[in-house]
Amino acid sequence: MYPSHVRQPAVAGLFYPSNADQLKDQVLHFVRTAAPHPNHAILRALIVPHAGYTYSGSVAGAAYHRLQQSSKSIRRILLLGPSHYSCFDGLAVSTAHFFRSPLGDVTVDRSAVAQTLEFPQVHMIEHAHSHEHCLEVQLPFLQCVLDSFTIVPLLVGVATAASVAAVIQALWSKDSLVLLSTDLSHYLDDASARRIDATTCRKIEQLNSTQIGTHEACGAYALNGLLQAAESQRLTVHTLDLGNSGDSTGNRQRVVGYGAWSLVAG
Repeated sequence: MYPSHVRQPAVAGLFYPSNADQLKDQVLHFVRTAAPHPNHAILRALIVPHAGYTYSGSVAGAAYHRLQQSSKSIRRILLLGPSHYSCFDGLAVSTAHFFRSPLGDVTVDRSAVAQTLEFPQVHMIEHAHSHEHCLEVQLPFLQCVLDSFTIVPLLVGVATAASVAAVIQALWSKDSLVLLSTDLSHYLDDASARRIDATTCRKIEQLNSTQIGTHEACGAYALNGLLQAAESQRLTVHTLDLGNSGDSTGNRQRVVGYGAWSLVAG
């Protein structure tokens, strides 16, 4: 057993409020003010941004508004995102039994983690998870819209779409949702960012798993794997929101792109 079985928050008070009441109020505001989308199809996956809530919270809210409509059927979240601080090949899992946020502890499905380690591309890399924000910032949203759930936290390094898709497919049960955390283009002017992000959006809508690069989405390796898995299941993609940091800050000279998509069956 490792010294701590709880993964502590790394960006509470930085990316989102550390005060539980303030955090809950902010998250619920983003979810409640999101535009509604049709919910007749079965929700299988969501793609969401992972910046500080001031910048991407409203776009993330669109995805979680859609999840709230399907909350009763979801029991496990396959949580994937890019590694910003550690370089490695394949996918990384953590030793933690719980991931903590100011709203409480989220249980890690350790049996599912053990299942992922049967794949040669999956490794136990604790330090990759210690300071990573892309999965952590999703936890308060999940805690506000779901009653009871577990997570399978997976960071994706340099990996082929097929290697990521294989892990997703192995764990993608009827009561499991894939939640993929990624931002889009980085530090371009507003016009350039909107042009590139619109192209990325079309690729996502078309389930194009071969052409999205890391200059288009920081989570490209994970994203391409999800799109390949989704194509094999013949899912349909709906764009829920698309924007950038300039929408909230007013600074159009150097922006980061954000998008939210739902992947549905039926």
